[in-house]
Amino acid sequence: MDTEAQPTERDRSSRPAPGVPEGRSRFALLIRLAEWLPGGWITLILFTCLAFLLALNTFVVQPFQIPSGSMEQGLRIGDRVLVDKLAYRFGAEPRRGDVVVFDGAGYFGDADYIKRVVGVGGDHVVCCDNKGRIEVNGRPVDETAFLYPGDAPSTVAFDVVVPGGRLFVLGDHRSDSSDSRDHLGSPGGGMVPVGKVVGRADWIIWPYAHWTRLTRPTAYARVPDPESEEPGRSAGAGAHG
Repeated sequence: MDTEAQPTERDRSSRPAPGVPEGRSRFALLIRLAEWLPGGWITLILFTCLAFLLALNTFVVQPFQIPSGSMEQGLRIGDRVLVDKLAYRFGAEPRRGDVVVFDGAGYFGDADYIKRVVGVGGDHVVCCDNKGRIEVNGRPVDETAFLYPGDAPSTVAFDVVVPGGRLFVLGDHRSDSSDSRDHLGSPGGGMVPVGKVVGRADWIIWPYAHWTRLTRPTAYARVPDPESEEPGRSAGAGAHG
């Protein structure tokens, strides 16, 4: 007896016609969708582009407009920066000198903010030494390359140790910036949780005359890790320089 299973009529009808690639049937779905939409192919293409841009904006990069002068002179009011939302999503952490956008809800205010990272988890940040410079882990940082002309590194003395998983952030225009210094007595002590960071600002994309890449200043390259701070330095050394 022949025991081989025999295809039913339903089995035969579900198979693609001989010589017709399976991909062509998928293309037929697109044709039918385009015929169904008002505007046809133009509408379908516009919807596809919109979906792509929405996904890009949600998961990869996002433009932000600079609302204040707190990051001058590098970032001016009205500039638009492109923020890399994947910069810290695969094990990487914000580094000293990075310009980051973060959600300030519960810490700074119910808005997104853009500031420069001065201290990361474990860092000992002090203002100021006897030359008026901010110190991080016992190392003075020369901020003249990006600090707003005429501004002091800070007119507010502080001496803090940044908790793990948090950031101490300052604006480059120190005399016109509300930043970690102004929230030292608030919940969280003015330190921004890394989880609140939206991404790293990498480019000024508008206006065209300001188009430039934002790079990490070399001023922070010589800052040692927290455990490498010079022994014997007291927590308040140089705090009122």
